[in-house]
Amino acid sequence: MVPKISALRVDMQNYIISLFSLQNQNYKGHGLSKGKEREQRASIRFKTTLTNTLMDVLRHRPGWVEVKDEGEWDFYWCDVSWLRENFDHTYMDEHVRISHFRNHYELTRKNYMVKNLKRFRKQLEREAGKLEAAKCDFFPKTFEMPCEYHLFVEEFRKNPGITWIMKPVARSQGKGIFLFRRLKDIMDWRKDTRSSDDQKDDIPVENYVAQRYIENPYLIGGRKFDLRVYVLVMSVNVHLTNVAVQKTSPDYHPKKGCKWMLQRFRQYLASKHGPEAVETLFSDMDNIFVKSLQSVQKVIISDKHCFELYGYDILIDQDLKPWLLEVNASPSLTASSQEDYELKTCLLEDTLHVVDMEGRLTGREKRVGGFDLMWNDGPVSREEGAPELLGMGNFVTNTHLGCVNDRKKQLRQLFCSLQVQKKASS
Repeated sequence: MVPKISALRVDMQNYIISLFSLQNQNYKGHGLSKGKEREQRASIRFKTTLTNTLMDVLRHRPGWVEVKDEGEWDFYWCDVSWLRENFDHTYMDEHVRISHFRNHYELTRKNYMVKNLKRFRKQLEREAGKLEAAKCDFFPKTFEMPCEYHLFVEEFRKNPGITWIMKPVARSQGKGIFLFRRLKDIMDWRKDTRSSDDQKDDIPVENYVAQRYIENPYLIGGRKFDLRVYVLVMSVNVHLTNVAVQKTSPDYHPKKGCKWMLQRFRQYLASKHGPEAVETLFSDMDNIFVKSLQSVQKVIISDKHCFELYGYDILIDQDLKPWLLEVNASPSLTASSQEDYELKTCLLEDTLHVVDMEGRLTGREKRVGGFDLMWNDGPVSREEGAPELLGMGNFVTNTHLGCVNDRKKQLRQLFCSLQVQKKASS
């Protein structure tokens, strides 16, 4: 019997290193009217089509002014359809930011994600050996359908009786997903996806992935869950947030839901398995974020104007091994409860702090609110120290996921310190 599924929410943030410059001259301009640097601007003009928690956060941000219709903007939290239609024809001034990369789907379409991870794993094996390549073994065995159908059948027959899961590559929220154990089930699906002769040129076959189902998931209160991890991708550094909750627990209500702070989840695991096992689990999760972003670093068109808030779905098995299931391009920012609203408000506020339209940060910060700097052209240590010592056992990655963090106090200290530095330099 398949355990009841609920969702676990975790917030975190990552940056990748990449460069890109616009060449086309047929642009509609944004951010050009004043010709000022962002730190000189009296206000930040923002635009968004979303009416959820994000709109509340943007409207309450000091110095930010909403722009509607065709007005010029400095910050646009756009949807992917706008990006497809307008990005190539839009010129953006230096300070302007938008909320998607042009080809974010290299990480978010299920077939592309797996393709990029497989390629990256082979690259690591060639360049660094099998041990390093094994660090990419965090996604279940996966085949793209129908193009890899025959490879899938070969694998299926090697391991009869195991459960597989079929997922459409471009849908979300569980739509179109089904489980199967018999080849007949997949053959019936294959017949259903074939169009008749008079339709096959007009209606393309929808691509799926067939993925080995994780049959030994970690359970809490007898219930299965997965982790929702929010990852903010910019262009310079990698950050990991500490502000996190999960949406399942022994007293989970199917309609009302339930929230655990991530600190509580970590404490729960530590009480059952010990702190060392839990430290390894969270380190393995860090590895998933870094390796998955490295796998698309050469293919993502990373413009300095773009950032992206991805939603990672991670499942933990009974051996405390984390598995990457998929990455979502537009994770829900709509709150399901007051606790969820507070969580997403903090997440979005800290996201805007790091995007830093106001130009307040120095670029040397190791923590911003709920975010910890974990990558800056290489892993970042928790402690300051000479680079030559990092390979001598003194290196501990600067991540505090699941640890106690007084976010408000940290932000007060950060911005007071930045204000003092600014006065001293003026």
